[in-house]
Amino acid sequence: MGSLPLEWGRTMDYAPLIEKRRARLAELEAAIAAPDLFDDRSRAEEIMREHRRTQELLRSWEELCTAVQHRSEAEELAAGEDAEMAEMAALELEELTPRIAKLEESVQYSLLPRDVTEDRDAIVEIRAGTGGDEAALFAGNLLGMYQRYAESRGWRMEVLDASPNDIGGFKEVTARISGEEVFRFMKYESGVHRVQRVPATETQGRIHTSTATVAVLPEAEEVDVEIRPEDLRIETCRAGGAGGQHVNRTESAVQIFHLPTGIMVRCEDGRSQLKNKETGLRILRARLFEMKQREAQQSYSAQRRALIGSGGREEKIRTYNFPQNRLTDHRIGYTAYNLDIVINSGALDDIISHMQHAEMQERMDELK
Repeated sequence: MGSLPLEWGRTMDYAPLIEKRRARLAELEAAIAAPDLFDDRSRAEEIMREHRRTQELLRSWEELCTAVQHRSEAEELAAGEDAEMAEMAALELEELTPRIAKLEESVQYSLLPRDVTEDRDAIVEIRAGTGGDEAALFAGNLLGMYQRYAESRGWRMEVLDASPNDIGGFKEVTARISGEEVFRFMKYESGVHRVQRVPATETQGRIHTSTATVAVLPEAEEVDVEIRPEDLRIETCRAGGAGGQHVNRTESAVQIFHLPTGIMVRCEDGRSQLKNKETGLRILRARLFEMKQREAQQSYSAQRRALIGSGGREEKIRTYNFPQNRLTDHRIGYTAYNLDIVINSGALDDIISHMQHAEMQERMDELK
């Protein structure tokens, strides 16, 4: 296989791009075979990732070519005079149509210019917004939702720092999610999340509206951001909040001030100053890298910025309405009535798939 019937080319001719990827695959395989591949581990990992993605793209392309050919044959049979064969062909077409659409979308997405951050792990910061204790409880709900989503994808989630309140919620919590293409899927979660529900403490059954903010940052490497020691002021202090007697008698908390930008990071979740300092610098590096990425976003189209957003905490992106079991994403007009499953099971695949589809369509439009 390797080529599609001319009738398929409804959107664009992919063949030249596919041939470039075939040539690139040969280059990658030569690089992998080189004895000095792992002299630079970071470069080796990137080569291996690109090799795997290119193989997956070419597999999807071959499957698409085969499916389109089968569709063409089935359409001929469906239009024929043999009633039995026509019925069988019609059933095959019912199966082929959604499969071709899915494969076409996969190929399109893989051919788009790739964001360099998509393979990165992510730092997720969740903060209680308006709504007092109810907002803090909702922040805890979001943390649990992301934990279960991470587990479903085979990722690992580690809480880096947390400020719990007295009723089981969080004033703010920072976590790191590591795994395959974490930021590619998690980047859509940045913004204001609004919850509408009857709080457990509400005696008259009134619905309250509260918010929590989420910022998803691609984890930065040292080569991405230079942090000079002279630009930092690092202070140690006693940890506070929940955590038992230990945090009250040791000065394990660390506050890091980045003087040029005014960014302050505080970490007190670890039991040692060294651990908290390392965590704080990791979070600081991610925030500085985000600032750098925001500047680069100015070159994006206004349409794409509107979809993905700036990742700012001021953008209301989603509403969780518990009385109606309704989840609404305001960026793409997506609504589903399975909020309980999304929250309790971390079932975010469907909404993230819709976000990816919308982004892909807009990016394809930019290339036309």
